[in-house]
Amino acid sequence: MTRPKDLDPSSNPRALLGAELRHARERASLSQEALGAPLFVSGSFIGQLEAGTRRMHLEYARHFDETLGTGGFFARNCRALAKSKYPDHFAEAAEAEAVATAIKEYAPLLIPGLLQTPEYAREVFLAYQPTAPDPVIDNLVSARMERTGILDDPTTPLLWVVFDEAVLRRSVGGPDVMAPALRHIVQLARKRRVIVQVLPFDVGAHMALGGTLKLMTFSDAPPLAFVDGLGIGRLEDDPATVARHELTYDLVGASALSPKDSLALIESVAEDYEHEDQP
Repeated sequence: MTRPKDLDPSSNPRALLGAELRHARERASLSQEALGAPLFVSGSFIGQLEAGTRRMHLEYARHFDETLGTGGFFARNCRALAKSKYPDHFAEAAEAEAVATAIKEYAPLLIPGLLQTPEYAREVFLAYQPTAPDPVIDNLVSARMERTGILDDPTTPLLWVVFDEAVLRRSVGGPDVMAPALRHIVQLARKRRVIVQVLPFDVGAHMALGGTLKLMTFSDAPPLAFVDGLGIGRLEDDPATVARHELTYDLVGASALSPKDSLALIESVAEDYEHEDQP
């Protein structure tokens, strides 16, 4: 039997690996449920691997090679794909984000990475790693700016962000960093590339007080939710859990200012920073 060739890492390797998995599974006449059962994972999870929205871990890859007779193909490529420019707790979410058709995010403290300017991102990373040398910070900023490339497409993915008002008021890097950072968000919204809302302080308590929330939907796989905290993150695919997070996001958005009023507030705060920066 002809063995599949190793994947070209310069292309979209996870999507290619998923396509090979689907091809090998169908050639073996196995359903997604049957392939996942020995690993105690659902058929839906196998579907996410095939769609490239989830990362294939080595234990899964070895099982696939053994079950599907692929001669170590999946294990070899899984090792190659395990290296990531992102922190371990966020790597899988970043990879899923890159193939999502829609992203909805609640940001309680910081401008989300997809909307950050290089200067803002640098200040954030310097705060996270105050003793890191410049090359380390440069690499982190470069990786973050590379993520923002998904917004180069004029329509996909849909990006809808709800900011807590604290995001606007927290002066990351001072006025000369904050003013351009907020103007960047306004520019993207004016171009109708993103939808933004602000959740004002006077709303008080709400369902998302526990932390950040990112919801991702895909054209050929079930939705995912990502929640994270201080150096930790969790990607959720359980339908009931994702549905609960979707309700949280919907209620937060319902309590936020309208997109029009939110833009007016963001512009007003940007002007305040600009005036503060004047001699």
